[in-house]
Amino acid sequence: MPHGTSQTNARNGRAPAAPPSPPPVGALLRSWRQRRGLSQLDLACEADISTRHVSFLETGRSQPSRGMLIHLAERLDVPLRERNALLVAAGFAPVYSEHSLDSPAMQAARKAVDLVLTGHEPFPALAVDRHWQLLAANRAVAPLLEGVSAELLAGPVNVLRLSLHPGGLAGRIGNPAQWREHVLSRLTRQIEASADPVLVALHSELQAYPAPASDSEGGSEAGHHPDVVVPLRLHTSFGLLNLFSTTTVFGTAVDVTLSELAIEAFFPADAETAERMRGALAEIPSPSWGEG
Repeated sequence: MPHGTSQTNARNGRAPAAPPSPPPVGALLRSWRQRRGLSQLDLACEADISTRHVSFLETGRSQPSRGMLIHLAERLDVPLRERNALLVAAGFAPVYSEHSLDSPAMQAARKAVDLVLTGHEPFPALAVDRHWQLLAANRAVAPLLEGVSAELLAGPVNVLRLSLHPGGLAGRIGNPAQWREHVLSRLTRQIEASADPVLVALHSELQAYPAPASDSEGGSEAGHHPDVVVPLRLHTSFGLLNLFSTTTVFGTAVDVTLSELAIEAFFPADAETAERMRGALAEIPSPSWGEG
């Protein structure tokens, strides 16, 4: 082997570029503080420490202890995954575990998710991860997927892509402009809270889909003021389904995967929808996709 400090790329004769160094923990703290719209004084008051201490931590003049880093992350509402990244950047081991949903350690959590999904029938409910990938769904989700491109249902299934893609639900949504604005606004807020680059890319993808000019129906019907709730009006073979959704999360989770899991449950917005969903459930087979 020839002498030298590095091997060269056989094609261009240059040494391969070194991967970029991760930001120091002080820079990460500053980034999260700014993302939350806080000044150093604001964070100092929230964390009950001096502004000088905050400044020294952010500039690297002082190194945070493990306890201080967790304390600041809690005050900044940093997601558990990113709290682990802060700890690693400071030279500490991660604190928060991360298990797949089908691992033995998550058996109780998975059972709880399945109970919630099944218990919500005859109305649709599904579980998603932090990137809106489908993890599990109950049988009542099936009518929402009529006519959806098989390519979009080939896992992993992204439910936001499914709802706005021309080959997904978009052609059957009765209030497409309103629903599109709701989905994109919700994703924007999630990006602001998490700074997740995968969500940034997803937002760009969804925004590039053809946008409806306006809603042809259901945009201002009585009982559905857009400042109160955004309905999903979906045409199916069972008739028009007029739905609204709620989101449930595990508020006390200390596992990364569980903290990022959300259950999206749809409710009937009128009596006709409730009756159609009840009548349809007996005809819906158990899905072979989305089994976690």
